[in-house]
Amino acid sequence: MSLKIYNTLTGKKEDFAPIKPGEVKIYTCGVTTYDYNHVGHGRSLIVFDMIRRYLRYLGYNVIFVRNFTDVDDKIINRAKNECLPFNVISDRYIKEYFDDAEKFRIEPADIEPRVTTHIPDIIDFIQKLIDKGYAYEVDGDVYFSVRKYKDYGKLSKRSIDELLIGARIEASEKKKDPLDFALWKASKAGEPAWDSPWGKGRPGWHTECCAMIFKHLGETIDIHGGGLDLIFPHHENEIAQAESLSEKPFARYWVHNGLVTVNGQKMSKSLGNYITLKEIYAKYNPDILRLLVLSVHYRSPLDFSWDKMEETKKAYERLKNAIDEYSILEKLPINNDFNIDLYQTIQKIQSQFYAAMSDDFNTPEALASIFTLVREMNILKDKAVKEGGISKKALASYKEAADTIHNLCRDIFGLFDSLKPCIKEEKIEIEQKEEKLDEELIQTLIEVREKARKEKQYAIADFIRDKLSEKGIIIEDTPVGTKWKKI
Repeated sequence: MSLKIYNTLTGKKEDFAPIKPGEVKIYTCGVTTYDYNHVGHGRSLIVFDMIRRYLRYLGYNVIFVRNFTDVDDKIINRAKNECLPFNVISDRYIKEYFDDAEKFRIEPADIEPRVTTHIPDIIDFIQKLIDKGYAYEVDGDVYFSVRKYKDYGKLSKRSIDELLIGARIEASEKKKDPLDFALWKASKAGEPAWDSPWGKGRPGWHTECCAMIFKHLGETIDIHGGGLDLIFPHHENEIAQAESLSEKPFARYWVHNGLVTVNGQKMSKSLGNYITLKEIYAKYNPDILRLLVLSVHYRSPLDFSWDKMEETKKAYERLKNAIDEYSILEKLPINNDFNIDLYQTIQKIQSQFYAAMSDDFNTPEALASIFTLVREMNILKDKAVKEGGISKKALASYKEAADTIHNLCRDIFGLFDSLKPCIKEEKIEIEQKEEKLDEELIQTLIEVREKARKEKQYAIADFIRDKLSEKGIIIEDTPVGTKWKKI
């Protein structure tokens, strides 16, 4: 079964064929380090983490690069507002990025370059464009001549004439054409600057990724990724520069994830719906956001809400319960007359899972197949509990089903891995102690309820059950004793 990937450049799904057999080079545009990461950043990080994991699962050696834009107008403005050097701001939010990535188990990229450590590479890249006649310098600024690149607009499907209609040029601008964009910006008073052949200045946003890709991955890569909002002008401008210089295709496949809204609205601080990743993992296990992101196809819009997080939490608990409830079945007596097992279902589900993932990383369909297996596992469990026994074959098949779910979710979706504590050690000790006391109280109440049932004092037993239910504790009476779980 071949992997198909939707290519933004061609507007269709294509069979995936890397440049070098067995190896995949991926570059995704990283964050601009001036603020905390929000749920939109989280979606992109989770999507490309999943893509990387699945490619690796298929046996590819994946070389993954994600950059940091650590000098930018927004960073400079924040630094001025806080009366700090720009690099202090960048370092702060790079640290926050790594903290968030660790919490959500986003695997580190193989290379995570910063713009400020690649200034010589960027200057060299720009100079070569000038030498080839694709760029020009005016009073310390360097611009790219858009009209000299004949395929401009091929990624965003926009023509030069369409772009010109929306273009604006001010009298103070020095560029020759309103469509031209900056590769190098002359320094302004109080701003960070580096020496260059054109005077002190700093890189333009659109050129930094090209220079870093050329340095670390080469002139043509397999997959270039990012959010849908980067198609134009950022990725369009990257293609123009890179292909003008190398005269080769810049990337074989352009992969873009859909954008995130919050309760149907564009996310913004002014609307009060700006949701940071820190807010999310303060309230939920980070797995819940991963599962929510993966429940929607990566190219589709994702509307975030706290209600959807609650719904996803319930779905996540169904997955966890299906795996954990093997412990119930293994305590049942052996009943060789129990005549159902899950082996054929497992094979069918695995086939459906791989078919979905190989069809442009269709995670909603892949998850649907997993939840089908969960349903069949619950049917088997309920039947075994009702009959008071299970065959060795059925028990082994349930264990294999649980392992299948766990392994696919862990290896490809990044779920169920152990998490490092998100809070201080002192607080952890207190909370663990409180949780232990709660469990002791619950167990005592269950014992009282069991005694009441034996003595046929059903009103007392039902009262205890109902009160525990109000506190989110569900009781299950099984042949091997009473079980309870939190919801």
